[in-house]
Amino acid sequence: MTERLIVLNKDEDTISIINLETKLIEKTIETDHNPHEVIITPDGQKTYIACSLGNKINIIDNSRFEIVKRIEHPDFDFPHGLGLTKDGKKLYLASTYSEKIFIINTTTDEIEKILPTFQDKSHMISFSPDGNTVYVPNIGSNNITVIDVEKEEIINHFPVGPEPEGIAVHPNGHHLYVANQGDNTLHVIDTMTYEVLFKRRIGGCPVRLVFSPDGKYALSANRESGDISVIETQQKINGQVRPWEIKRVPVGIWAGGTVFNDDGSYAYVANNKTNDISVINMSTLKEEGRIDAGIHPDGIAYLKQSN
Repeated sequence: MTERLIVLNKDEDTISIINLETKLIEKTIETDHNPHEVIITPDGQKTYIACSLGNKINIIDNSRFEIVKRIEHPDFDFPHGLGLTKDGKKLYLASTYSEKIFIINTTTDEIEKILPTFQDKSHMISFSPDGNTVYVPNIGSNNITVIDVEKEEIINHFPVGPEPEGIAVHPNGHHLYVANQGDNTLHVIDTMTYEVLFKRRIGGCPVRLVFSPDGKYALSANRESGDISVIETQQKINGQVRPWEIKRVPVGIWAGGTVFNDDGSYAYVANNKTNDISVINMSTLKEEGRIDAGIHPDGIAYLKQSN
């Protein structure tokens, strides 16, 4: 098996395919303008890239790492967040400034449905672990839009902190974590009631949030403080069980896209302004090294393929 990172270099309009054994760039792919976010289909066959200032989706065939198709629409206006249904048959795309969610058939790669959120700056897509619900943070409206995946309908909006961007649902399905860049806080929210259960102060301008595969840790990439907040999701202390920030790991400048490998032993953080990837050992919770990338790496994905 070969492990790779797919890294989007947003200010040189390229993708770096990085071999994690050699820590070297195997291939560089030219993209449309300003690639920001990336997602790989569950079968590992295709990669979707949101090119935000180019207003296109680039589709890569992972057997040869080449762009094979582009998706465009007049209402793409800074297409950004991406998410896939559990079966991989539908791609959800958040278009930030048109404030619309596009639902795309991944067999035909055609847009099937468009859902206006009527909120300000609908930016990211986050699926619940069971695949039944999508959560969309609206940076300008300070709230979250909730989409029923089976019905393909918006069913709710609920308030959070100022300028929410980083978002993910714990693998247990019960807790939604939202990072609010406007006041540098983390909200832990009950997914049934939308009640804020905990508020935590984290690093400066948190922009991405991911869980380890086992749910033990949440990592928040903090753009302005140059570090990663490590939240232990069930810290036990004095008879209490609570989510708690246990460490901030220094990384490069402008930490952004963050991803785990498949067993959760390592996390990889794209550092926009140092043009590299931080390698975080999750056993020691320390940066173990850096991997060079292109100019301003941001979106990042992990791919494991048979040789």
